[in-house]
Amino acid sequence: MRIRATLAAATVSGALALAAFAVPAAQATDGTGLAQAHKLAQQASGHQSGMQARSLTAAESGDPYELNATFSNIKVNSSKSAIVVGTTNAVHVSYSFTFTHGSDADPTADDFVSGIDIYRNTDDGNFLFGDAPATCTAASSTVANCKGSIDIHPQEELTNADAGAHWTGEAFATAYNGQDPSDPNIDWSKVGTAYQDAVSSNALQRYSKLTVNASPEPVKKGGTLTITGALTRANWDTHKYAGYTVQPVKLQFRKSSSSSYPTTYLKTVTSSSTGSLKTTYTATYSGYWRYNFLGTSTTPAVKATGDYVAVQ
Repeated sequence: MRIRATLAAATVSGALALAAFAVPAAQATDGTGLAQAHKLAQQASGHQSGMQARSLTAAESGDPYELNATFSNIKVNSSKSAIVVGTTNAVHVSYSFTFTHGSDADPTADDFVSGIDIYRNTDDGNFLFGDAPATCTAASSTVANCKGSIDIHPQEELTNADAGAHWTGEAFATAYNGQDPSDPNIDWSKVGTAYQDAVSSNALQRYSKLTVNASPEPVKKGGTLTITGALTRANWDTHKYAGYTVQPVKLQFRKSSSSSYPTTYLKTVTSSSTGSLKTTYTATYSGYWRYNFLGTSTTPAVKATGDYVAVQ
């Protein structure tokens, strides 16, 4: 089971503090190993995340050195801000970057761990990593092209408080250079790190659904149609879909002779305390009726599939 990497109010003694999740670097191929490599790179750069940490033991020695390296050409989620997540399925957010380095780093080595994570910068914040480190391919002796994914598992990693436009990306790399982080006599001076903050700005959004039903079908010209529906969204606390309440939803209609909906709206309907929608309209032409929700910072826009009604 994946572990939610949550910020904790822990005191870290110096840039040498290491994440409590200590595993051999060669085995650091899951979110826990990435959290460790990230922690080391972040703290060695002078940034303190507040994640659960421990101080070095007496036998451990040295400071990790800063790699002669830079991150560039960084793309997270194809440079799109919004990341939409439902209640069950994992969402894989792709990323890529160019890693330019000196002779002190080999991005293709088994014990070189790099990646991009996103974090929510609050006292009770959250870090989201990939299931595996980035895969780097050498383009030259000093340049590697790296890619991977941030793998979001909503049932294990998200709560409703995580929704919104307040997630920041950071790139990190740790070159263990044959050192085993679980060795009590490790020489940290032989471990190199690189870190870059604020490489992306993202919004996690709760997946939304919208339905519509217009009746009666068919209807006489000039008759009254009742248009019902429901606006729901993912609840990351209960892992179910629930009504999105008191939200403005637009009613649209297109004639059967048209291939697109007009840019103007017939009316605005407010969702109820359960997310349901209901309104009436006079039927004049045969065509398609739909609801259109324009979205909020926590919930993406969504359009219902049009419901056809023939006018006789």
